Amino acid sequence: MKTAFIADIHGNATALQAVLDDIKRQEADRVVVLGDLCYRGPEPKKSLDHIRNLDAPVIKGNADAWITRGVRDGEVPEKNIKMMREEREWVADMLTEDDISYLKNLPESVTETIGEKKVYGVHATPDSLFDVVKPDTPEEQVKEEYFDKKEADVYLYGHIHLPYVRPLEGKVIANTGSVGLPFDNDPRASYLIVSENSMELRKVSYDVEEAVNKLYENDYPQADLVADVYRSGSL
Repeated sequence: MKTAFIADIHGNATALQAVLDDIKRQEADRVVVLGDLCYRGPEPKKSLDHIRNLDAPVIKGNADAWITRGVRDGEVPEKNIKMMREEREWVADMLTEDDISYLKNLPESVTETIGEKKVYGVHATPDSLFDVVKPDTPEEQVKEEYFDKKEADVYLYGHIHLPYVRPLEGKVIANTGSVGLPFDNDPRASYLIVSENSMELRKVSYDVEEAVNKLYENDYPQADLVADVYRSGSL
């Protein structure tokens, strides 16, 4: 049994299709999606349609919440809030009422059984769609944020766009990285495959310039900023 965990597509349908093609080549049996589907990318509707057609478990991310209820004061730096609200309006206008309802009603966690492993997935932490846990977060904080909240063998999340796998006290905590908006200085799309006996972070090359062109063709509000991230893999 091989399960592919993907997260943080952010409306980049070009990257998403490349990842889905790679998942098929890896002969994964199942896909699980850990949130942030549409916001901050040129093709939110196409990305969401791809996800909904997977017949896969999908959970909510902070960017999905932003689409359904807006970006609230204090959730992003004050200097960025106007820009991010403009992006949110653009994305929401691309979606149907049914799409918005779908995002609003997504659950915030998922539990999978892979062989004898119990895998618990969230977008950021069990208590928050927004909290940031980094790869070098102290062990005690990791245990408090995840291990003490839910019993599992493997804990997976997205949100930070920084892929890693970290064994800790007989358990594993890992980040899938981002499909559509990587922040680890590698422009390739990232996802994670979990099987009964292994975990593999995969990096997938895709046509970055095609995705960049979509930003400008579709008049995305922050095309220059997002294009720089696509090309550099860094915010």
